[in-house]
Amino acid sequence: MSISVNSMTISGLAKAGSVNVETIRYYQRRNLLNTPVKPVGSIRRYSEIDLARLKFIKSAQQLGFTLDEVGELLALDDGRHCSEASGLAEGKIALVREKILRLQSIEQVLSDMVKCCHQESTKAKCPLIQSLYDHHDLKAK
Repeated sequence: MSISVNSMTISGLAKAGSVNVETIRYYQRRNLLNTPVKPVGSIRRYSEIDLARLKFIKSAQQLGFTLDEVGELLALDDGRHCSEASGLAEGKIALVREKILRLQSIEQVLSDMVKCCHQESTKAKCPLIQSLYDHHDLKAK
């Protein structure tokens, strides 16, 4: 289904982009999306280009880019700044790897806690809950 040029209202753009209208307005305030000119006595209309940009923003967010970083990527979208865009992505990869290590640590701690629960079922207090009361330090693992 192709949408003709400048045929969408803001609600149509929101629906096509799977966001709500306030999200579009927020992106406009952040200068991530353009605000079309409002013809006298009419309503603003959005195009396929606006929809493509909205989808770009959402895709970048799903990959973990912040809205500030999305703005940087959009500013680099002229075909001449691939190395700068790559640098942003490389920084994002490093953050993802750090998060993975942290999540693996959390997984190990939780697994150990669950094992304690299964091994010490005769105690009056649950070892897992008691461990959380004791402010278990994830960095120790």
